[in-house]
Amino acid sequence: MPDKYTKGMATRRAVLGDTHVDKAEASKTHLDEPFQALITEAAWGTVWSSDKISKRERSMLTLALLAATGNFEEIPMHIRATANTGASQTDVIEAFQHVAIYAGVPKANHALKLAKQTYKEMGVDL
Repeated sequence: MPDKYTKGMATRRAVLGDTHVDKAEASKTHLDEPFQALITEAAWGTVWSSDKISKRERSMLTLALLAATGNFEEIPMHIRATANTGASQTDVIEAFQHVAIYAGVPKANHALKLAKQTYKEMGVDL
């Protein structure tokens, strides 16, 4: 069984794509190297690598949690990742509908704005 870092890096690349991960790795410094190792092992090697729920469901949960907690900077990255996780635009809409009801309409509205911009950049029809 591969270690958490190796497994996490493989999952991270499968979800976010090589271009994104290569760019993040190239910009790593001694300041953020421990943090990058932490998220690779914990987020990608443990949470995202679990087979208990699908990557599609995990993608929806992640987008909803990012929006609900106001962590909007990561939403475009995870919208782009839907191309690899199988989460559809309908899935994203449903996730943000939940955010609107349980965490607030302004957060869901902003998340939808970011999703629309990102899909447009990706060349995806809306």
